[in-house]
Amino acid sequence: MGFSTGQGGHGTQTTLSEINVTPLVDVMLVLLIVFMVSAPLMQQGVQVDLPKANAGTLTETPEQIVLVVTKDKKILINEKVIKEGTLRTWLETLSASKPNLDVFISADQGVPYGFVAQVMAEVKKAKIQRVGLVTDPGDPNFKL
Repeated sequence: MGFSTGQGGHGTQTTLSEINVTPLVDVMLVLLIVFMVSAPLMQQGVQVDLPKANAGTLTETPEQIVLVVTKDKKILINEKVIKEGTLRTWLETLSASKPNLDVFISADQGVPYGFVAQVMAEVKKAKIQRVGLVTDPGDPNFKL
C-alpha cells in the first residue's frame, strides 16, 4: 500500500509498515471468552450416582468443599482419595485455615445410609458446623 509523503509531489511513495492490532485483539478476546465458557464443561470428576431430591441448587463459595463418597466407600476431597482413618485430620486442617467452612457431602445413592452418617459425624467432630448433602434435582411434583 503506497502513500504520498507530500514532499515535492514527484510521485515518490513510501510504504506504511505498521501492523493494525485491532483485529488481533478482537480475535484474542473472542478466544478468551470461548475458553472461559468451555473450561468448566471440560472438568472431569468422579462419577457418582446422586439420589434425587427437590432441594434447590448448590452455589459455590470459596469457603466450601465437596466431600465425594463413591459407591465403593472411597472418600475424596478435590478428587484426592483420603486414606481410611484420616478424614477428620484433613477436615480439621481445612477448617483451621477457613473457619467458616461449609462441607457438602456428595454420596452415591448406593452407599449405605450408615456410612454416610459416619462421614457426617466425622465432619461434626472436626468442629465444622455447616454440613449439607448434594442431590440431583428430583420430580418437582413429588409429595411426601
